Amino acid sequence: MLRAALFGLGRWGNRLLESVQESSKIRITAGISRDPSRHAELARRTGIRIVKSYASVLKSPEIDAVVLATPHSQHCAQVVQAAAAGKHVFVEKPFTLTRKTAERAVDACRQANVTLALGFNRRFSPVFADMVRRIEAGEIGDVVHVEGQNSGPTGYSLTAGTWRSARKEAPGGGMTARGIHALDCMIRIAGPVSRVYARSQKLALAPEIDIDDTTALLLDFQRGATGALTTVFVTGDYWRVMAIGTKGWFEIRSDTELVFRGLSGAPQRTPFEPIDRERAELEAFADAVAAGQGFLVPPQEMVNGIAVLESIEKSSAKRRAIAIAPYGG
Repeated sequence: MLRAALFGLGRWGNRLLESVQESSKIRITAGISRDPSRHAELARRTGIRIVKSYASVLKSPEIDAVVLATPHSQHCAQVVQAAAAGKHVFVEKPFTLTRKTAERAVDACRQANVTLALGFNRRFSPVFADMVRRIEAGEIGDVVHVEGQNSGPTGYSLTAGTWRSARKEAPGGGMTARGIHALDCMIRIAGPVSRVYARSQKLALAPEIDIDDTTALLLDFQRGATGALTTVFVTGDYWRVMAIGTKGWFEIRSDTELVFRGLSGAPQRTPFEPIDRERAELEAFADAVAAGQGFLVPPQEMVNGIAVLESIEKSSAKRRAIAIAPYGG
């Protein structure tokens, strides 16, 4: 049983905690908050203890790992601190906000020989896992193009003055909350990105919300495929990942159906039962720790995704493509 502490007790931190309440592989035994009194009901309901000090948790022999659901800009320092204390780390997406900090966090965990996991829950959806399996089996031939879309009304729920509504925490508009999930799926399918051309702008959000709401990317991948990704923060929910190959294409728009079409014939639809993706990713983290193996998202893909994220506002401002150097770590 992996004993973990959860840093970040907001909406998503609560979701992670609830997902593994009945798990036999990982148990969250402590929570960290600047104001533990705000979470008395959570402590009563779940049985976890709430503490104020991250440092005290890192010193505790009763904690094996930390789960980070904190503001994005804090991830690197918190990962490095955990690694130095010998604690395994699960960090919510986005991993960090710059390539430099992503590399620093990866290097710290490698040097400390601790497991590093990144919260891309879509990778654990059975429909996406089957899509990847069938692509790798050659069912659509060589992948020449991938597309992603992750949009929704999240922008309308943002409150001025909170960290999620600040440009420094959310570059590229909806990318840190939504689009980065689609980007990760595209990287899993087509490999690392080598060039980004981005257009990111604010068209509908209130003036006091200092982030973009409409972001579109054109991508080149190292293996030769092209890609297109869009995330809009001011519309109805929409999720889509598509892989186009020389023998056909696959598309998913939910956790319950995979669509395939070959060079001829009608589209074929395969149904799936959804699972608790958050429980699946946290239990996979525990399994990786127990086996002494790497997590499903390898370091080079963690770093590449953040390099893409970092390039968006620069590309949009300069109106030109930004090259992304390969990660050699």
